[in-house]
Amino acid sequence: MIRPTSSPYGRFASVFVLTLVFSAIAACAVPAAREGQSGTDRLDPKAAAEIDKVFAAYEKPGRPGCVVGVLRDGEVVYTRGYGRADLEHNVPAAPETIFELGSVSKQFTAAAVLALASQGKLSLDDDIRKHLPDIPDFGSVITIRHLLHHTSGLRDQWGLLDFEGRPAGTVVHTMGEILDLVSRQKDLNFRPGDEYLYSNTNYSLLAWIVRRAGGRSLADFSRDVIFEPLGMSHTQWRDDFRRVVPGRAQAYSGGPKATFLLDMPFTDVYGNGGLLTTVGDLLTWAENFWNPRILGRELLDEMQTPGRLNDRTPIAYAMGLGVSEYRGLRQVTHGGSTAGYRAYLVRYPAEHTAVAILSSYAGTDPGDLAHKVTDILLADRLGEKPTVRPVKLTPERLGELAGLYRDGQTDAILRLSVKDGGLAIEGGRARKLLPVASDRFLMENGTACDFDRSADGTVTMREVPQADRPSTYTRVEQVRPDPDELREYEGRYWSDELDVTYAVAMDNGRLTVRLRPEPALPLEPTYKDGFSPRGSGGISLRFTRNAAGEVDGFLISSGRVRHLKFVRR
Repeated sequence: MIRPTSSPYGRFASVFVLTLVFSAIAACAVPAAREGQSGTDRLDPKAAAEIDKVFAAYEKPGRPGCVVGVLRDGEVVYTRGYGRADLEHNVPAAPETIFELGSVSKQFTAAAVLALASQGKLSLDDDIRKHLPDIPDFGSVITIRHLLHHTSGLRDQWGLLDFEGRPAGTVVHTMGEILDLVSRQKDLNFRPGDEYLYSNTNYSLLAWIVRRAGGRSLADFSRDVIFEPLGMSHTQWRDDFRRVVPGRAQAYSGGPKATFLLDMPFTDVYGNGGLLTTVGDLLTWAENFWNPRILGRELLDEMQTPGRLNDRTPIAYAMGLGVSEYRGLRQVTHGGSTAGYRAYLVRYPAEHTAVAILSSYAGTDPGDLAHKVTDILLADRLGEKPTVRPVKLTPERLGELAGLYRDGQTDAILRLSVKDGGLAIEGGRARKLLPVASDRFLMENGTACDFDRSADGTVTMREVPQADRPSTYTRVEQVRPDPDELREYEGRYWSDELDVTYAVAMDNGRLTVRLRPEPALPLEPTYKDGFSPRGSGGISLRFTRNAAGEVDGFLISSGRVRHLKFVRR
């Protein structure tokens, strides 16, 4: 159903009992590491004390845990746990505690695919239908390489399942269900290779390709080809959520001022996420990129090479890895979130340094923590923090740019308002736009927003990311239809791609949408025929009309699902 979502498993819906047996593990998978509750400490005492300050909030009583691991020049020099791995049993988080990685797992799926390619079992330029004939012919070839780089155009599985009324965190999903879901799709978000758009579907299908091409599951293949050869003895895929995993942290959401709630993943879908591991094992994997024991230099270099679009535009995503810069240093990274778990792994190739952050609390920002640790470790090698010199614009100038904007390609809606001497994108956690010129603003992540007014008065905003194609939003008129005008949208609407029916009806003078048994959500009017379900977090709904001008359906879109079609019945 249409609902607010954050992470793929951001809802507490666990009604089953998990019995976790926390066992003592003598050593990390990296032979040089000495581990105990506090972990390895081979850093300068001043640097170690500064790192501990970064994690001080996790040491407060009754807080879910976080673990940090640092690799330098082939040696694990610092590992430590903070807070609790299990609040019910008061078990401390420690370097040997097992966490789930979320999307940090994708690089291991990519590695398994590359290993199969090296064995001649597949080619990265294979049509995926060679291995997955279940996938429809969308009119353009989708290759394995497209999946690896998130340029396939396939809609994201979690967005589709949300619209189907089976969102993650409320029901158990299987690998077979994901394959069936994709097999029922009629359209893509875009032609393969034309754009980059992150989609978990890509890596779930890669897990299927490993099974089909390699003759065994991703869990078995990666155990034999990656984990065991590297000595990652504490690492396994969560291919059966019911399995008892000794030493695993329980994950939490809620808090810190409210009650913490268990927030564990209960799904058997993996490949896109789902790897269970420790910071020690994760740093063992990181070291393999400097001193290869598996895959080899050529494959590892290919894995870290960013992809390109059909027009040769470079993207920042390689194969299960993001490649960018941090304060002048090249970094190879990936973050992850699953239920209440949060994870981040960053490597600085030229500095032979890696930082791993694992947490069992949904409120953790592991990327921010990792970069704070980086600031301590590599202080003498980092460039100056980028500074932005804002300009002062008059309220009148800001008001000229505020309003409702629509991306005509994706139906995405942005509502800009004047705030604190700049502009802000409303909804959820407001994103500030800082003015650096009369027609240019910057987001906190470095994305530039350039405004332009044409001769006819049309205002456009061009959103220019640091490593991706720009998006163009056009300011549109906010409509406020009266109840009589809203009634023409009432009806029942069906999607053959999801096999679900939505009811659109008036309720107390407001238009609502409902997928039973969920409650109805009010539809907030935006532009002509456009609506946003209240509290839906970026979902847009646009009604379509036939040649006679009658409403005959709607297209629903979210960030990673575009133009899913519903027809009026």
